[in-house]
Amino acid sequence: MSNEPHAPKHPDVDPSAAEPSAAAQPGDGQPGDDRPGTEYPVPVEDYAVVGDGSSVALISRHGSVDWLCLPRVDSPACFAALLGDERNGRWLLTVPDATSVTRDYDGDTFVLRTTYTSPSGTAQVTDLMPVGDGRADLIRRLEVLEGTVTVEHEWIVRFGYGAVVPWVRRTDDEANDGRAAIRAVAGADALLLRGDRLPPPSDHTHCETFEMTAGEVLELAVTWTRSWEPVPPRLSFSDRIDATRDHWCGWIASCTYDGPHREALVRSLLTLRLLTNDETGGIVAAATTSLPEDPGGERNWDYRYCWLRDAALTLEALVESGYHDEISAWRSWLLRAVAGDPADVQIMYAVDGSRELPERELDHLPGYADSLPVRVGNAAVDQMQNDVLGEVMSALAMARSAGIEESADSWSLQKHLVANQLERWRLPDRGLWEIRGPEQHFVHSKIMTWAAVDRAVRAVEDHGLDGPLDEWRAARDEIKADVIQHGYDHELGSFVQHYGARHTDASLLQMLQVGFLPPDDPRVVGTVRQVRAELERDDGLVLRYRTETGVDGLGGDEHPFLVCSFWLADALARIGDVQEAGRLLDLLVGLTNDVGLLAEEYDGASGSLVGNFPQAFSHLGLVRAVHSLDRALRSTEEAR
Repeated sequence: MSNEPHAPKHPDVDPSAAEPSAAAQPGDGQPGDDRPGTEYPVPVEDYAVVGDGSSVALISRHGSVDWLCLPRVDSPACFAALLGDERNGRWLLTVPDATSVTRDYDGDTFVLRTTYTSPSGTAQVTDLMPVGDGRADLIRRLEVLEGTVTVEHEWIVRFGYGAVVPWVRRTDDEANDGRAAIRAVAGADALLLRGDRLPPPSDHTHCETFEMTAGEVLELAVTWTRSWEPVPPRLSFSDRIDATRDHWCGWIASCTYDGPHREALVRSLLTLRLLTNDETGGIVAAATTSLPEDPGGERNWDYRYCWLRDAALTLEALVESGYHDEISAWRSWLLRAVAGDPADVQIMYAVDGSRELPERELDHLPGYADSLPVRVGNAAVDQMQNDVLGEVMSALAMARSAGIEESADSWSLQKHLVANQLERWRLPDRGLWEIRGPEQHFVHSKIMTWAAVDRAVRAVEDHGLDGPLDEWRAARDEIKADVIQHGYDHELGSFVQHYGARHTDASLLQMLQVGFLPPDDPRVVGTVRQVRAELERDDGLVLRYRTETGVDGLGGDEHPFLVCSFWLADALARIGDVQEAGRLLDLLVGLTNDVGLLAEEYDGASGSLVGNFPQAFSHLGLVRAVHSLDRALRSTEEAR
């Protein structure tokens, strides 16, 4: 007799079962009205992610895929319970009576393993999105390790961000030896559920509870296609798991860092890579939209796009960690995205570089923790944010210093962008934080403009590239003098948020990263101290700015921003307060969830992650701070 795990028997199915397409509305006989289940909202820290270099799925500790956009991360969601409940779509595979749930990634990968222990047995679910095969699949494998377990399987597809109930029917899967499958279709989108055992239809959903015993394995796969396209064949689960594991392990093997907090740094690098599109090279800010900065409030934004700033800072984190290929891919993406008149450059683009990102509200979704509105698209696309070029030029300068050759096209683009920046740097803007109040002369924007021109000067001086060197040197000096004259408050002993302000902004900590003034300059040290005095809400947790100043034009409050907290640790390391930097970094690294992921913000009072997830800004801040502390420790040791 074979000792191989075997699948549970397939139940009888009704091949004629079908469901009509309609708009899903709460309270109309949809799933979840009368049945117990996951309580929403699920805490952000209870989510893990898997992805395939095109999209990212959020999977709760309870085993529910509550957010998935296919085929790309900026496509409409087909599972959107994250911003509502199960009526808006989810894929649940769980052991409902589990008394213990533990999970981890299979090494340095995005192959997620969740182990459920119930009073009668133990089972493990493996979740992943296979990479490298040009498909949009999510596969799930449940294996009973010991005893007998109760398994709950529920599949609710709702296209259009949870609004559209698809036409669902049983079908013979011609690409899989004619075995039964379930196909959901609405408009241009189709999902096919394949598996060893498929749940029967029940009131606009497919759900089933059954038992499995030790040695049994249940394999399930969802494949997205255009509704008119043929379905690709079912592939070997074990081969795809192995290939996906090898892919992630092979990529992280290029990391050159070997110092304190390496495990957290590696997971952050992997997360940044997860948010990078394999095909286009675009790097998105987060995998989600409208997870609130202030639960119950209006600070809910769509982060599934490519901000030039975020992508540039991500590249700095990657280059600092030994990665070069991503620079070339992103530089090609940048050239395509900003092609044309430099005056038309946007601060963000879609993953493929397209420009149209109209912001609209999804009235059918109740929002995470009743936080409205739920937004898709982002109106900040039309803002002027004068800091962006500084981040872009700094990332490209770091690439040059790392030995990555500059192409003629990319340098020509940079020269034109600098020329355009010099025409507008005196104008007020919306700043790093994309305020929706009146434009201001933000000091951070002026400092980053200085950084852009400084990198252009260095490109000529240090790398022999061509450019109007005397003009750029004069502009660099003029910008610095203007910032020191108008952006520094002698009574506070600190730089301020914007010209005329009497308060600070955590973004000012970045002046240390770009070298605006020497790290031991009293004005820099004073700014670090003043930021802590004004904006540090809990130990090491730093607000972006004081919302009560009204500068952002929004109501409500927000929680400390994790990237600002990492910037503080980074800044302390750079000004020589190495012991305090290390202490804070130890604290901040400990704020990741159980699988090493960070959201945008952290609520110190409740110990909860807040905001869009996983957040590139937070993870790149961690990477840069770890490197800064490591350099400071090495420097201190060498001095001894």
